[in-house]
Amino acid sequence: MSKIIALANQKGGVGKTTTTMNLAASLATLEKSVLVVDADPQANASSGLGVDIKEVECSIYECIVNKADVRDAIYTTDIEGLDIIPSHIDLVGAEIEMLNMDHREKIIQQVLAPIREDYDYILIDCSPSLGLITVNALTAADSVIIPVQCEYFALEGISKLLNTIKIIKSKLNPRLEIEGFLLTMYDSRLRLANQIYDEVKRHFQELVFKTVIQRNVKLSESPSHGLPVILYDADSAGSKNYLALAKEIINKND
Repeated sequence: MSKIIALANQKGGVGKTTTTMNLAASLATLEKSVLVVDADPQANASSGLGVDIKEVECSIYECIVNKADVRDAIYTTDIEGLDIIPSHIDLVGAEIEMLNMDHREKIIQQVLAPIREDYDYILIDCSPSLGLITVNALTAADSVIIPVQCEYFALEGISKLLNTIKIIKSKLNPRLEIEGFLLTMYDSRLRLANQIYDEVKRHFQELVFKTVIQRNVKLSESPSHGLPVILYDADSAGSKNYLALAKEIINKND
């Protein structure tokens, strides 16, 4: 059984891309077949998993706008069992080009349909906005992971995202569930981080993952080497955190 999980939060810098890359790598390390769909025009997940953006001839953009064959857009990575459909800066303009298309909210769902059963998990890295591409990702997904950074404005904007999820659930994708809230950039020494952890836990209770992603230098360094942290430094706290998260998701879904 394959599962499509979108990673979304319209607030930037909360750890969406870091989580997409490293969760995907950890799931693949645990012998699951995984596809990352980079639906963010910044294409950070693509370069972070070792794809040379300048060499990419077919990306998610071509699949959405030009109806390219999705199999032509799949690239392999350095981790066995982990593939990626890269993004492209052109994706910035795709939302305007999609406006006149039929069923424009369901284009990514249609793109992924032929390959859905080829993977155990498909992770979609959304851009930090609630535009048409993010709506597409949420319409295609079975569930959504919401990264929340342990900082002062953490809960700001979450109500907007939850409202969007509610609308998509009622109008476009009744099976959409919240996979969980993931606390990122956690520093146990800071009183504020602990307060935010308690607050998120109080608000969302069992929807909060038990795993917390700690602030970690290796986690910040690894994308510049085009590697997920598990290949860059398997013994780092970041690597262990994401492996624990992958196990938690597998246990929940199996």
